[in-house]
Amino acid sequence: MSVPQLLDGGRSPFVAATAFDLGAVDYLRAEYALSGRAVAYARTDGGVESTEEAEFTTRLLVHRPVDPAAFNGTVWIEWLNVSGGLDAAPVWIYAHTELLRTGAVWVGVSAQEIGVQGGTGLLGLPSRGLVGIDPERYGGLHHPGDRFSYDIYTQATSAVRRAVGTVLEGLDIRQVLAAGESQSAFRLTTYANDIDPVARIHDGFLVHARGKSAASLDDLSGPTRAVEGDPVLFRDDLRVPVLCVESEGDLMVLGYREARQTDGPRLAVWEIAGAAHADMYTFAGGPVDTGRLPLAQLAATWVPVREVYGMQVDQLINAGPQHYVVNAAVRHLERWARLGTRPPAAPRLEVLGGGLATDGLGNARGGIRTPHVDVPTAVLSGTGNSGHPVAFLCGRTVPFDAATLARLYPSSADYLRRFGAATDGAVAAGFVLADDADEIKGIAALNSPL
Repeated sequence: MSVPQLLDGGRSPFVAATAFDLGAVDYLRAEYALSGRAVAYARTDGGVESTEEAEFTTRLLVHRPVDPAAFNGTVWIEWLNVSGGLDAAPVWIYAHTELLRTGAVWVGVSAQEIGVQGGTGLLGLPSRGLVGIDPERYGGLHHPGDRFSYDIYTQATSAVRRAVGTVLEGLDIRQVLAAGESQSAFRLTTYANDIDPVARIHDGFLVHARGKSAASLDDLSGPTRAVEGDPVLFRDDLRVPVLCVESEGDLMVLGYREARQTDGPRLAVWEIAGAAHADMYTFAGGPVDTGRLPLAQLAATWVPVREVYGMQVDQLINAGPQHYVVNAAVRHLERWARLGTRPPAAPRLEVLGGGLATDGLGNARGGIRTPHVDVPTAVLSGTGNSGHPVAFLCGRTVPFDAATLARLYPSSADYLRRFGAATDGAVAAGFVLADDADEIKGIAALNSPL
C-alpha cells in the first residue's frame, strides 16, 4: 500500500453530504488518492481466506479540526453509501454536529465500485461515478469490483491509522471507529462478522440502518440481495463493540425485524420510535446544520414537506428525532470503545402481526422514546409513503387536526411544559444528549401548531 497522495485539480471534492463551508466551523477538508493491491475473500470452515488480488486506486476524504489541540483522539471511518449511485455520507449528515463539537476526525472512503466507476445504484438511479463526474480530478482512480471492497476499506483504515503524508500526521490518534448507513451498513455487518476477526483494525462499529440480510463477499449478485436475502445475525463473539441503530422503517421496510437479536457482550441494538430510514434532517436540516445556525433558520428545515430536490412524494416526509438519537449513539460508542462503558440498553419496538403496535394516536409503542412521540403533535411513521421511488424510505408525518390537539393539550404552555419534561427524560435515559436538549425544546416552541 502506497502513501496517500493529495488530490487536487478539477473541481472541489465531490460527495453528497453537508453543504456548508467547513472553515466556518473551524474544520478543514483534504482529499487523497490511495493505491494498492487488494484481496477478495471467500468463506471457509474456519473463517475467510483470500482468493485473488487486484490493483486499486480510490479516494479518502478527510474532515479534521483546524487546531490539532481540538482533536479528541477519535477518527470515524465512514464507508460511503452508494445506494443512490454516487458517494454519499449519511453518517456524517446525521451526526456531524456531534463530531464537530467534540473535535473528532471524519474520513469518508470510496470503498465500492459504483462510487468510483459509476453504474446503477440500489434505487435504480444511474451514476457516472467520481471518474465521470470530474475526470480531471478523479481520472486516475480505479476500482476492480466490490468483492475487493472489504480489503480496500481495511487498507484505507490502515492508512488513516498511520497518517503518514496526510493532514492527520502528527495527531494523537487513539481509536478508529467504523461507520456505515443503509447499504454501507449491510457491508459493515459482513465486515464485522467475517473480516474484522482477520483485519483487527477497527476499535468499534456503528452500523446504522441495516436491513435483514448482509452484503455478499463476492460481487456476482445484484445490489438488492442485501434486502431480499436470508436474515443475518451479528456473530456471538464480536471482537469489538458494535452499536446497531435502527429506525421503524429499517425494521418494516428493509426487514430488519427478521434479523433482530438480543444484546450481547459486544452488541447493543437501538430501535427508534417515530423514525424513518430517511427524513427531513437527511434532506433539509443536515446539509445546512452547522451547529451554529440561528434557531429559527434550523427550525424551518424541520417543517415536513412533500418535495425535496425535485423528488415528489405523496405524504409529508417524516420529521422524527433520528438525528438526535444518532448523536447520542456516536458519543456512547466512542465511550464504549475507549472506556468499556456500555450504552444504555434500549427497549425494542413492539411488533404486532405484520406491523408495529401503535398507541391510541397512531405512534409506535416501545423502542427508544423521545418527546416527539411521547408528547406528539403528529403521527411519525417510518413507513407508508409513496410517489417517487425514494418515497418508501421517507416515512410519513401526519399532523393531528385541531380537535385532537385541543383534546391533548389545554394550551401551548402545557404542551411545551410536557415536551420539555419528556426531553429531559430522554436525556436522563441516555438516548438524547444534554448538548442537544435546548435545541430540541426551542425547535418545538417555534414549530408548535398550538
